[in-house]
Amino acid sequence: MTAPDSNGFSRRARDRTPFRFEFTSPTIRFGRGCVDDLDAELERLDRERALVVCGSTVGSTPAVIDPVRTGLGAELAGVFDETTPKKRLGTAFDGLDRLRDTDADAIIAVGGGSSLDVAKVISALAADERSRGDIVAEFSETGTITVPESGLVPILAVPTTLAGADLSQAAGITAAPASDGSGRIDEELGGGIGGRELMPAAAFYDPDLVATTPESVLAGSAMNGFDKGLETIYAANATPITDATASRGLAALESGLRAYGRGERDPETFETILEGIVLVQYGISRPGETTLSIIHAFGHGLTRTNDVQQGTAHAVVAPHVLEFVFAQEGVDARVDLLADALGVGANAEPAAAVVDRVTAVRDALSLPTRLRDVDGPEPDEFSAVAEATLADRMMANAPSGLDPSVDELVAVLEAAW
Repeated sequence: MTAPDSNGFSRRARDRTPFRFEFTSPTIRFGRGCVDDLDAELERLDRERALVVCGSTVGSTPAVIDPVRTGLGAELAGVFDETTPKKRLGTAFDGLDRLRDTDADAIIAVGGGSSLDVAKVISALAADERSRGDIVAEFSETGTITVPESGLVPILAVPTTLAGADLSQAAGITAAPASDGSGRIDEELGGGIGGRELMPAAAFYDPDLVATTPESVLAGSAMNGFDKGLETIYAANATPITDATASRGLAALESGLRAYGRGERDPETFETILEGIVLVQYGISRPGETTLSIIHAFGHGLTRTNDVQQGTAHAVVAPHVLEFVFAQEGVDARVDLLADALGVGANAEPAAAVVDRVTAVRDALSLPTRLRDVDGPEPDEFSAVAEATLADRMMANAPSGLDPSVDELVAVLEAAW
């Protein structure tokens, strides 16, 4: 393991080729009761009427929606509570209609990644002067929609889970086959949009709202967020800036999530977890790139054709993916920095210690440990999943020197089975 220099930094953490870092952060509001200031942020943005975009559960849960209503006060234009985990393009069009009907000039996205993603699509659609038919045709052909460079409706994000759409310039979206016989979309389509204009103008991290989320939902999203910190450390496009935020974030998450697993539900625990999530996300979604890597590629490969939730998929495969990556000759997985961040830097075998610590966090969240126990693929489908994983765009950020084969990725899935 690389010894620290006189300043306490390992050479592994400091040696860097020249890099370029560009990241536009939202205004971050953090702490209990911070949503009380939603109206103040709207005033700062020179906006007067906000449409709340959320799912039906959030919209009908007083502990979540009432503080948001109170924080907006007279600036509340209405509530669109029709988002679902499917993140349908049709839902975004319905939200656009509601935005216009209420004459809203801002969006408050409340909830998990699904609601935040749909809100981003609504914002982009509001600035798009094309017909709906042309927009749907582009999505059908390309799996994406061109995001206008101006005119988007600003979004204020109020996340209640830990997945990370709140500090992201991207959004996933799906479309179901057309029901009108037009044939414009004749099969289930998945895709997404991206662009710096989609970054929320502000993000409100209120631990009291996160504490209302069902534990099963929160645990899966926590693993997704935790893995973002791991991947940001070893991503091929890591920078000293993301090294710093991801390392500090991982340390907070490791502490907070294990406390959560011990049953601690006090505000301080949720504040620690939220602090970690903000830090591991900070700077990873940048113009034209991201630091998400092989674990997220596996997550996409496992969830695109199966019903397994992405956080659950991460929980199952993450330790096995790390074991595979750490075992590869000539791969710069930056084990020393990961070990330091997770508090196991003094271990004689840091790679094994990192895997053990990640497994401990997963187990503290009571998440599944085997593919056979979730609604995922059967072994005869592993080759297809491995091929999808290898083709996923996140593999472009895999640790330097990693060039896996389909057979090697199948072996990872077999180990996770």
